[in-house]
Amino acid sequence: MDDVDRKLIGLLRHNARASVAQLATKLGVSRGTVSNRMVRLEDDGVVVGYSVRLRPDVEPNDIRAWMSIAVEGNETRKVIASLLGEPGVASLHDTNGRWDLLAELRASSLSELSSILERIRLDKGISSTETSIHLQTYRLS
Repeated sequence: MDDVDRKLIGLLRHNARASVAQLATKLGVSRGTVSNRMVRLEDDGVVVGYSVRLRPDVEPNDIRAWMSIAVEGNETRKVIASLLGEPGVASLHDTNGRWDLLAELRASSLSELSSILERIRLDKGISSTETSIHLQTYRLS
């Protein structure tokens, strides 16, 4: 990847619906260059999809929480596989520091969140967790 690829990815992160013509103008390259680079980035698996981001207040009944997870010994792969199969886990991240993993949880009620937490805490490879409920977002990238 070169600087044009990185700038193209940055523009797509900001607005994945931007037209090839708009992207070409912002990058100072031809539309063909943008199209070819997008195809190459997709074929190489760098860009794996495009999505819609909603403002957090659009789904006011959703409860979101962040769970920090400490994994016992060499159980990380097993725990990751288990968490990826948990429907309440919206995203999962590997981290450094005190916690091994960070899971974004989504639930439609506190009762459902409680059930998700209970199922996750029953995983034999997890030594401890700490959960914080997401209250408000102040900035989206």
